[in-house]
Amino acid sequence: MESQEYTKLYNEEDKAILKIAEDSLNPKIDRVSEIIAYCHEAGIKKVGIANCIAFEKQAESLEQILTLNNIEVAKANCKLGKVKFDDLVPGYKGISCNPAGQADFLSQNKTELNIMMGLCVGHDMIFNSKSKVPVTPLVVKDRKLKHHTLTALNTEKE
Repeated sequence: MESQEYTKLYNEEDKAILKIAEDSLNPKIDRVSEIIAYCHEAGIKKVGIANCIAFEKQAESLEQILTLNNIEVAKANCKLGKVKFDDLVPGYKGISCNPAGQADFLSQNKTELNIMMGLCVGHDMIFNSKSKVPVTPLVVKDRKLKHHTLTALNTEKE
């Protein structure tokens, strides 16, 4: 495909996101600071946090940081609504994670950008597909590598 054909893949909202990302780019700041800079550049006032319950403490820290930077926060952990797993997938026990519920909760709270923190594989896919606003990942869950997924890619194979 030629360059001009690729440009047709982008709508005006996509182009605005690209522009804001470029205008707020600063390689000397961390990812959280980069998200804050993006929000300020975009005029985003309310952010959603969709987190795994295992990242509750970190989600609370992120909420405090965002609030200190004049960004309102709505937060939903994965056990929102205490949905019985058997109600979704017969024969499964316990309380299910609820990524569709997280996306719905954040939508009802009128977030303008959602941050995903440590949702499981599959759950992240559902959350992304159900979110009505753009989603940016902050942390991906990697139990074996203690959430440092790049370790697996940066290690030379024998």
